Amino acid sequence: MSSEESVRLAAGDVELTVSPLNGCRVASLSIGGTEVLRQGERYGCFPMVPWCGRVRNGLFHNGDVAHQLPLNSPPHAIHGTGRDTAWRTARTAKSEASFTYDLAEPWPYTGRVTQTFELAEDSLTLAMGIETYDTSFPAQAGWHPWFRRNLGSGEDARVDFSAAWQEQRGGDHLPTGQRIAPRPGPWDDCFGMPDGVSVTLTWPQQLELTVASRAEWVVIYDEQAEAVCVEPQSGPPNGLNTHPQLVTPIEPLEIATTWTWRRL
Repeated sequence: MSSEESVRLAAGDVELTVSPLNGCRVASLSIGGTEVLRQGERYGCFPMVPWCGRVRNGLFHNGDVAHQLPLNSPPHAIHGTGRDTAWRTARTAKSEASFTYDLAEPWPYTGRVTQTFELAEDSLTLAMGIETYDTSFPAQAGWHPWFRRNLGSGEDARVDFSAAWQEQRGGDHLPTGQRIAPRPGPWDDCFGMPDGVSVTLTWPQQLELTVASRAEWVVIYDEQAEAVCVEPQSGPPNGLNTHPQLVTPIEPLEIATTWTWRRL
């Protein structure tokens, strides 16, 4: 394995740049010469692992064992440790690549995370897995893409989706445990799609891009002027506590998302 500053994949006139040393995030996705992701070291599209969104007060339990995570978004812990970690490049080809990192402090359990990318002329598939050969633990995984609200010409992106419910958001930005009918934006909210995530961004007369996943949770965040975030994930915010999914020596946590696009 090796560590590289950037890995570039290509398929036709579509180019993808991954930055393994900067949290293994997608730094760039250029479709026909048009960049669709917000640029900057904190943006692009980063993996959320081994948890997604906020963990209330940074505290979670594994059975009767309590763990305190660093409060990187006080009073909560947010978006996992993977985005702040240097990943190793495991394999690269013209349009495919895979990367790994080993879980370490401040995460209290051992394990390995693998992220893969498969690029085509009309799609990108991202997959992530968490495995352990030691103690079982609750975890989550997902992605946090920052799609540009405006591609530089024409109208802003329109967001279309149909959710079964919206998680009611409390004053602390965490779900209250109540499910409500989906409300109009702007959003920093989690939605339930039990038949799988499907959210479409349309830049009129330019591009239509759909984010799909077999996962049933998605956070949509569009409160910033520059970008729209569509975040498929394996559980809701604070899910380490409310919807724990165990990674065990015989059962890894696996999630995938596919972005498909067509030019308008």
